[in-house]
Amino acid sequence: MLIDFDNDSHRYCVLQALREPDASRDDVLHQFVQLASQVLGIPGSFISVLDDSDQYIQAAHNFVLKQTAREDALCRYVADNDAEIVVPDTLLDSRFMAHRYVTDAPFIRFYAGVPLKDREGRLFGTLCVTDGEPHTFSVEQLLTLKKLANLMMSFLEAWHAAGFTDPATGMPNRQRLMRDLQYLADSGDVSLRRLVLIDCIDMPRAYELARSMGMGPVETLLKNVAALLPRLLLPASDERLYTVTTGRFALLTHGKSPLSAASIAERLTGMSAELGEGLSLALSTHTGQVDFTAGCCNAQEILRRAASALYEATGSGTPAMAYTESADVQQGRDFKLMREFAAALHQEGGLYLVYQPKICLRTGAPVGLEALIRWCHPEHGELLPGAFVPLAEKTGQLPMMTTWVIDRAILRLAHLRDKGIQLPITVNISLNDFACEGFADDLERKLNQYGLPPSLLGIECLETERILESSQAMQGLERLKQRGFTISLDDFGTGYSNISYLRQMPLDVIKLDRSLISNLSTDTASRIIACSIINMLKALDYVVLAEGVEDAETGRILSEYGSDQAQGYFYSRPMAEKALDAWLLRKRDALTE
Repeated sequence: MLIDFDNDSHRYCVLQALREPDASRDDVLHQFVQLASQVLGIPGSFISVLDDSDQYIQAAHNFVLKQTAREDALCRYVADNDAEIVVPDTLLDSRFMAHRYVTDAPFIRFYAGVPLKDREGRLFGTLCVTDGEPHTFSVEQLLTLKKLANLMMSFLEAWHAAGFTDPATGMPNRQRLMRDLQYLADSGDVSLRRLVLIDCIDMPRAYELARSMGMGPVETLLKNVAALLPRLLLPASDERLYTVTTGRFALLTHGKSPLSAASIAERLTGMSAELGEGLSLALSTHTGQVDFTAGCCNAQEILRRAASALYEATGSGTPAMAYTESADVQQGRDFKLMREFAAALHQEGGLYLVYQPKICLRTGAPVGLEALIRWCHPEHGELLPGAFVPLAEKTGQLPMMTTWVIDRAILRLAHLRDKGIQLPITVNISLNDFACEGFADDLERKLNQYGLPPSLLGIECLETERILESSQAMQGLERLKQRGFTISLDDFGTGYSNISYLRQMPLDVIKLDRSLISNLSTDTASRIIACSIINMLKALDYVVLAEGVEDAETGRILSEYGSDQAQGYFYSRPMAEKALDAWLLRKRDALTE
């Protein structure tokens, strides 16, 4: 069964919306019916809404009925004939003289009604005046009743547009999508349907532009994408696009449609949208789809499943993903884990830090520590950062985690200082932290509270490419550097573009990725590459730290090539606080013998 979204669904949505309470709308409708009675001199008036089975009295003045079956409604004659009806005396009209509402309460003797239709001619109900006494009704009075009906319908159309149309794009909005999905279920539709959610705008990037250019270009971007999508995606009349939320769109179509999450992502690949003033933004597309029959579950669940597929696509870096129950179950577990993580950030005993020493290759002495977060989960046991940090980033919890790590690293610095040990501790920081204008000031203030210099807290950069793309993050790094914090670059050597970072970022320490040095003791090519990179970095006056060292021979080769420091299981695994204290004491005693 094909559904005419532009007619049946729209009428259904409006009727459904009218039947739901809305105080501000209903107050205006009551004023309309009062005005109709006053202007026309007829004591009773009401607005009726008619569907296929019932009549609902939406607003009334001196009229007591609230709801009737359609077949019992006088207004059905207006609706069935799509024309006004005036009955000066119901007892003299063969259609009404035996009607239950004429011979019994509310004892209607006079009735005049006109249809309520939108500008496309769709009928939604009637505007009527009634009395318990017969009346004459002039042509002028009927014309006035029609004008009042037109004014009332204009108001209702504006009210509906405000509630069911996205103001930025002009597309049907999320509420309208919910109505259309519910309509499919209520109409008995049993055909296979498909809902595809489309994220094609990098909204964080768009809002960065808004900070510098204002919201005008972002609004232009949204409108241009909304104009682009129908041209690309709507070959059939029974397909409909919606704006679900800012920058996110939805396509409702048949299950056998050639349009799928994958095909839509492919069509949008390489596309860009105008920002105005000659600027454009490349579309960054992820899509998620769910195939369904309308009666399988409610509208909210259908949208949730499509969103689950979209989140799976976004999280895995895949352009398109279809809903699967297994992935949905995993997402449920992930969200549960993140709720527990949020609680763990505010409780003692779950999260804790471990510290991995950094060793001077010339003397063998510890020269620093890297703080690494761990989670002792009550159900899953000890969790490494890879199990929860990416999820924390998706759910916006990284800033809270960073604060938690920094506060405890500073406490550890103060503890070591009191033990007569002065070793810097490095913490991993993400782009969002750097980009906060007051981040460097907050760090300096926290260290000052314990009488600690900024040089003791090292900052290790994650997401290097994204940092370079963010002027706010780069400025944040410069502020940290100016205050005396040591800046480290993680994972150097994992990509050819790394060398360009050296000219752009204010760095002190370069960490060689373990993939660069893992084969030093067995592979000649690896040794040549590592030696060349270390010589270049030392010529540029960086401190070079090699991570992932697991044997003495690799450490010896790195020292020979000029690397300053090393870190890895050969020297020490990451340790909790008590084990670290004991290890440092043993190291100090061994070095002083």
